[in-house]
Amino acid sequence: MSPGLPRYVLDTNVCLDVFVFGDSQCASLFAAVQAGEIEWVTREDCRAEWQAVLAYPQLKLSAERQEHATQAFDTWTRCLQPSDLAKLGDVTLPRCSDRDDQKFLELAQQADAVALLTRDAALLHLARRVKRDGLFAIVPPALWREAISGQG
Repeated sequence: MSPGLPRYVLDTNVCLDVFVFGDSQCASLFAAVQAGEIEWVTREDCRAEWQAVLAYPQLKLSAERQEHATQAFDTWTRCLQPSDLAKLGDVTLPRCSDRDDQKFLELAQQADAVALLTRDAALLHLARRVKRDGLFAIVPPALWREAISGQG
């Protein structure tokens, strides 16, 4: 995975769509990362949330299925180290009403991502402000191409 590729951050629910449910709305997104056209990035706290969610009893995922999803995530998502991330500096990110989702906003900013891909209403509510501030796009995964075409 090249650092020159457009970067995307996937929130946990989009990770479930891609790696567990095989959501058809995410098929072109997954194909693009497999083809090396884009890069998915995460950081350790976001990855830890992903692993915790896989173990939720309501998902009823076997240990084997959890392991498969974790391996797929680790194969296709680059876990950035603190030294790989820019400092937030003077950038003031909006506060997400769901505190657990703030880390995805921070990651998108620190990783210089094109977009944060989500279906979460609290994050999508911030899309207009984040775009106005010239930071990154917050869009549903089906609109990932629009985010990359709007970066220039």
